[in-house]
Amino acid sequence: MRSRYIEMAVGLFLVAGFLALFFLAIRVSGLSGENGKPSYSITASFQNAGGLTVRAKVTMAGVVIGRVSDIRLDPVTLKARVTMEVYNEVNEISTDAVASILTAGLLGEKYIGIVPGADDTYLKQGDEIEQTQSALVLEDLIGKFLSSQMNKPDPAPAAGDF
Repeated sequence: MRSRYIEMAVGLFLVAGFLALFFLAIRVSGLSGENGKPSYSITASFQNAGGLTVRAKVTMAGVVIGRVSDIRLDPVTLKARVTMEVYNEVNEISTDAVASILTAGLLGEKYIGIVPGADDTYLKQGDEIEQTQSALVLEDLIGKFLSSQMNKPDPAPAAGDF
C-alpha cells in the first residue's frame, strides 16, 4: 500500500513539473495573455528593421501597449513596413508620435518604443506613424568605428623619437 502511495505521489509530481514547463514555455514565447485583447492596427516604415521580429513588444513609456503583427518589405519604397496591433485601451497616440526600434539591453531583443507627440489628432485603425527611427545594428557601428580608425593618418614622429 505504501509503495502505491509513493508511485502516485511521484506521478503527480511529474505531471505538475510538465505543466510548469509548459506554462513557462508559453510565457517565454509571448503567446499568452495579450492575444485576446481587442486591438487596432497601425503601421510604420523603417530604413532598417535590424532584428525586429513578429510578436515583439510595442511600448510607450516602458509599458507594453501592443505587439508587432507583421514585417514586410515595401516594394515601392524598399523600406521595412511594420504593422503593429495596439490595444484599444491605448487610443490616444498622436499623429506626430515617433516610433523607434530599440534594444532591451546591449544584445537583447528588439522592440518598438513609441514616444507620444503633442498633436491633438490621434491615430486610428490603418493609420501610419510618419516619424520613425531605425534600429541601431551593432555590426554596422563596429564596422564604422574600425573603418574610421583605419582612415586616420599616422601621427608624425616627435623630434626625439628616432
